[in-house]
Order: sequence, then structure tokens, then C-alpha cells
Amino acid sequence: MRVLIVTAGSLGDVAPFTGLGVRLRLAGHQVALAAHDRFADLVRACGLEYRALPGDPVALVRARTAAPSPEDAHTVFTGFLDELGEGVVAATAAGTDVLLTAFGPAPLSRLVAQSAGIPSMGVYLVPGLLTREFALPGSSRQLSPADNHAAGRALLARAGSLHADVLARLRARLDLPPVTEERASPPDNWPICHGYSPSVLPRPTDWPASAHVTGYWWPERPPGWAPPSELADFLDAGPPPVFVGFGSMIPDHARLHEVVATAIARAGVRAVVQSGWAELGFTGDDILCVEDLPHDWLFPRMAAVVHHAGAGTTGAGLRAGVPAVPVPVLVDQPFWADRLHRLGVAPPPLPLPDLTAGTLAAALRACLDRPSYRDRAAGLGRRVRAEDGAAAVLSLLTRLDPAAAR
Repeated sequence: MRVLIVTAGSLGDVAPFTGLGVRLRLAGHQVALAAHDRFADLVRACGLEYRALPGDPVALVRARTAAPSPEDAHTVFTGFLDELGEGVVAATAAGTDVLLTAFGPAPLSRLVAQSAGIPSMGVYLVPGLLTREFALPGSSRQLSPADNHAAGRALLARAGSLHADVLARLRARLDLPPVTEERASPPDNWPICHGYSPSVLPRPTDWPASAHVTGYWWPERPPGWAPPSELADFLDAGPPPVFVGFGSMIPDHARLHEVVATAIARAGVRAVVQSGWAELGFTGDDILCVEDLPHDWLFPRMAAVVHHAGAGTTGAGLRAGVPAVPVPVLVDQPFWADRLHRLGVAPPPLPLPDLTAGTLAAALRACLDRPSYRDRAAGLGRRVRAEDGAAAVLSLLTRLDPAAAR
């Protein structure tokens, strides 16, 4: 089958699908991955067909942050979604039998697949269906099952409101008949695979049978990749360092630089710092600044990992079996940060706006000095590595009949 995977966002929203795509390709499928242009080289390096989606996630974050009002921020985002919908249409038209879609573009992708007469399936990196067992990422943490359900319903209603006009315009563009109400949420019988470990977040018992928790999909490492010699020399020069990186977050650069540098010195550790979208830069005998590197190679060589608790980075840290210091910012990050702490592999989360050198140094020392964090991280890492999340997706994919959607 000609399989199209659609995703949008930062590197953490794209990289896991390179591994999933390679696995599907090795099973005999023709696999294309649609993502923003900044990830074209990564997709092609992994041996997958690249199909372009418009928009730059860095520019989007900066534009929304700079918007003078919530209304202006809404306009920026809906404009991005309008362009994204056109991109999904073009990517699908390039030859597709089955469409797999990440959580973010899912409402657009389902509508495009419907118009093209092909089946679609969700491939989510975060839980995306109502449940009473926990509050969905992006909503306030609740305690009771009823409150969890109510918070999730409110969150999905807000998402539906944000997508409604975009979906209506896309429906008209595709010559689909209008509907009374545009729904951003999927129907109960739409198959969804959630690409995280059931050992990290068990599948809720109140989810429909079409929803699955498969285990993680690990990013593919480009063939021939080797660590920079400077990094290899740094690792060989002393005890295992800690990793510090905030991925696609764009915080106050000067403040974060000072907090991180001071915390590393106070904690008495060596550190590998990923510059990321925050464009962090450090110099010193005990700090090495690096660009994006394969986490599957880097993290097992770290004593602990400090990160923003995005879904992909969270999974990579768990796979490595090392303790974490979660520093969440927005969307699903507080959810995964809280989960890491509940699993006993991380101290309490340190939300980025409140982060200080003192709290970060103390959390680092806790990870290094308390055996319980290391032991639990190592045990959970063994369970996570033993899972085969891509195999579950492949099994479900073979049951999708392109003719059934026509």
C-alpha cells in the first residue's frame, strides 16, 4: 500500500514517525512522510519519501507569542491551519492509499481522506480521547473521574471551536456537502494508535475498542551517523554528564542561559547542553553545547536528563533508563512531567517560568544522589525497550481496506 503519514510541529512531532515509517517500508509498503520543509533532509536521510507541508513551526510560535491579543493569536493559528489543510490535500493527491495522521493535523487529515475516498487512522503521540481516568494533556489536572471527564470535554470543545471555521472552509474547498456541526473529535469507530508505552500510561478502560496504546515509535537514526569528535572527547574526559535541552521552546534566552549555567556550577556536574530553538550557547571545561543529536545514542550516556517533557523527549529519556528533571512549558508537557514524577523517575516538575538556579541544582543533585530515581528509571527503561510499538501499527494497518472507504 501507499502509506502517507501526516505530522506537523517541531522535531519531536516528526522524529518518531521516521522510525514508524521505516518499519512500515521494511514490511513492503511505500511510505511517504508529510512534514514542514525544515525536516525534509531528515525524512529523506531515513529513506522515506518526503512530501512538503507549508508553514514554519518556529515562525508560528514566534508569531503567536508576539500577537498583541488572544484574538490576534487565534487569527495567526487559524491561518496556519488553513495553509496546513491545503498542504495535506496536495500531499494526499501525490498518491495515497491509506493516510496515517498525528494528533495535531488529525481533523484536517480525516476530512481530506474522506474526500479522497481512502481510509485513515490516527497515530497519536499523546492521549487524545476522553477518559475518566485522567485529565487530557492541556487541561488542568483533576482528581475525580467526573472532573477528569469534564476537563477533557471542555478541552476538546475548545479545540473544536478553533477548528470549526477552518474545517468548514476545507470542506467547501473539497466540494464536500456542508454539515450542521464541524467536529474536531473523531468518531468512536475511527482507529487510533497511541505511540507511548502502557507501562508509562496504561490504556484507559473506558476508551472505545478502536483506541490502542502500542508502545513507543522510536526515531530512525540516519544511516552513517556518527557523534561529533568534540562530543566523543568530552564524554571520555570525565564522569557521565547531565543533558540539558528545551527542544522547540523559545523562552527568555538571557535568563535561561544564566539559570542553567549557575545551576550546573552549583550542582557540581558536567553538562551537554542542546542549543535548541532557544539558541543556548555555553563555553567552559565542564559544559559542551551541541546541536540536535539522536537521543537514542546520547541519553544512555548521560547521568540524568533535563528537558521540557515533550512526548518524544520524554520517551527517549525513559528508553535510556536514566532519571529526568522535567521543566514543562505548555500543551502536553505538564502532563508528561507530572507522569514522570508519579512513576518515580523524576523529582517534582519545575515549570519553566518559575525555574531558578537553586531549584534546578537541587533537582539535579536529587537525581544523582538518590538511588531510587536511578533504580526506577532503569527498571522502566527495560520494560519500555522490550515493547514493539511499530508492530502493533503494522498489524492494524494491514486490516485497513482502501476499497472500504470508497
